[in-house]
Amino acid sequence: MLNIQDLESLETYIRSGQLEKDFQDGCENDRHYLLELLEKLMDVAELADESATRLIYRGLNPGLMPTRKPPEVDDGQKS
Repeated sequence: MLNIQDLESLETYIRSGQLEKDFQDGCENDRHYLLELLEKLMDVAELADESATRLIYRGLNPGLMPTRKPPEVDDGQKS
């Protein structure tokens, strides 16, 4: 399980610009790994947001729950 210090370390790593530097200086495998890491982080953040919303609104009238926006679909066409 992650703790607050782990998340703060990750935040510092990203805010400091070190992640971008590591990406620029990294080989193809390192770059792929960093992009996978960021993608997973965004997926987990979305899940955390949904969980927090459910916890906050638990026990309230279901009609008060915010509606979930549908996932974006990439049809391959540029607008």
